[in-house]
Amino acid sequence: MSFADKTLTCRDCGVDFVFTSGEQEFYAQKGFTNEPTRCPSCRQQRKTSGGGRGYSDRNGYGRNDSYGAGRGGYGGERQMHSTTCASCGREALVPFVPRGDKPVYCSDCFQDQRRSSGRGRW
Repeated sequence: MSFADKTLTCRDCGVDFVFTSGEQEFYAQKGFTNEPTRCPSCRQQRKTSGGGRGYSDRNGYGRNDSYGAGRGGYGGERQMHSTTCASCGREALVPFVPRGDKPVYCSDCFQDQRRSSGRGRW
């Protein structure tokens, strides 16, 4: 299939942009059936502002209902909690609030516990 450059109009800013034959070929390989509706700069801006996948205000749900929003989205900073290692007594930082009903280990002792119990990575 041969492709030719097309001029499209961005739905956000109204600027004309070229949908190149190479981009069209890429879209076809990926199985995309729709042409882009935003220019490259608006696509990038939307991607960096988090306006991509997930729920949006347009469908009535709001961004805070999307998966992972509780920590600021994927890869957000985790709050770490200080506790004392049940094995060696050193301070340990863990990504959960220790409840006190189960032992909590520093990362070194945790790895030792896993090795001694015969549990591997999976």
